[in-house]
Amino acid sequence: MKVELRGLHKLRIKGRTYYYAWRGGPRVHGDPGTPEFMASYNQAIEDRRTPELGRFKSVVVRYKASPDYKELADSTRLRWAPWLDQVADHFGELRTAQFNRPEKIRPVIRRWRNQWADKPRTADYGMQVLSRVCSYGVDPLGELASNPCEGIKQLYSADRSEIIWTDADIKQLRAGGTDKPCPQEIQHAVDLAAHTGLRLSDLLRLSWSHVGEDAVTLASGKSRGRREAIIPLYDDLREVLARIPKRSTTILTNQRERPWTANGFGTAFNRAKILASMNERDLHFHDLRGTAATKFYIAGLSIRVVAEILAWSEDQVEKIIRKYVARSAATKAAIQQLNEARKRT
Repeated sequence: MKVELRGLHKLRIKGRTYYYAWRGGPRVHGDPGTPEFMASYNQAIEDRRTPELGRFKSVVVRYKASPDYKELADSTRLRWAPWLDQVADHFGELRTAQFNRPEKIRPVIRRWRNQWADKPRTADYGMQVLSRVCSYGVDPLGELASNPCEGIKQLYSADRSEIIWTDADIKQLRAGGTDKPCPQEIQHAVDLAAHTGLRLSDLLRLSWSHVGEDAVTLASGKSRGRREAIIPLYDDLREVLARIPKRSTTILTNQRERPWTANGFGTAFNRAKILASMNERDLHFHDLRGTAATKFYIAGLSIRVVAEILAWSEDQVEKIIRKYVARSAATKAAIQQLNEARKRT
């Protein structure tokens, strides 16, 4: 007999199917129709109705039902849901009071994190989710005195603040392979990123309505709309926008003339790097923000203004300017002096 489970949410990720008791709810374990699956589903429903407040699992359940969690971007919730399940499975039966004893709980947290010691970025991502749940337990729940995750160092460290795409790098990507050029849609995205400094998530939702007479104005998604990015429409940026055809309300579109999804763009961008024989190069799309910093400075913006646009420190901007702009200017000056000396002789 087929039983309809109310609210059951089905999600397919990378060829695998996952089931959740409800959208944004805990994962249901086991194969559909098996006793294990039914027991897992019924337990999730029961926990939702009557969570045991003294257990850490109740903090996880209430966080997933909170406005804070629901306000996250869809892509973020998609990535966080499996991690929240792992947090609930591993720490759920511990008393919430145990998290108020940092000297006791931190070794437990570190052991959990160290499951992914060979994948430091994965380990740090899991810690990010656990830390957010603990912060919710501090405020607004008031059940934790402090966040025990604070003070635990990240495993992955990489300073990319001075890595940028140079004009030569962008030229190589645009050229593509010997028989096939880089898709125009990717070229438009790279050009726009290199001239605005916007994060990829903001670029993909950037609309023609955000382009005013003198500036591109957009409420940043990362700040949940609290911060507004204002990029002056300098001549090079106007030229980039003029080259992009208006095929949708969003500025950037895929080959089907529809707005990009984050996964769709990521796949297409990686293919473009492979096509241009740049797959082994340590250049990320995010590094185009540094490229924009140099273009802003060359266009006449002060370091303080550039820092405000990118939400960086002035020190970060100064390092990039010294490394790329100043070095380039010095090289050009040296070439000019040598040429003039040759003419004199």
